[in-house]
Amino acid sequence: MQKAHLSVYLEPDIMAQLAVLADRKQLTMSLIAEAAITSYLTPDEPDRREVTRRLDRLTRQGERLQRDLWIAAETLALFVRFWLTVTPPLPERAQAAAQAKGRERFALFLETLGRRLAKGQSVLREMTRDDEVDGANPRAQQITSDSQPSSQGGQP
Repeated sequence: MQKAHLSVYLEPDIMAQLAVLADRKQLTMSLIAEAAITSYLTPDEPDRREVTRRLDRLTRQGERLQRDLWIAAETLALFVRFWLTVTPPLPERAQAAAQAKGRERFALFLETLGRRLAKGQSVLREMTRDDEVDGANPRAQQITSDSQPSSQGGQP
């Protein structure tokens, strides 16, 4: 089969890359250009569609993770603001004892967190299961009403 002739103008850097690839593969620049054009004009092969599908799925998972991280950060920030708003400051004479108790409780918190993570336990999943079994969670309704500002300056 006789091939048709085509003249193409390339940017100098593209031409240099084509020459390097031709030398490395020990092929003519014409054969490499033909393969590139064929690849560009050929509909996606099944393998390419699979890769594209997987990349799309990874993109969606990444977006979900980003959203979940944003929700977690916002939740933490809201909790800290609420806690700082409703917790009165301690008198000077009680601060040393409170700091010691705080270090003790924080160490216990870290131990509990480590155990739960090692076991794969999740408080959020447990709470969701409890809500499904009990119907609506009455404590959640109480927390919601407690967080509403009251006539006492927002204190529950």
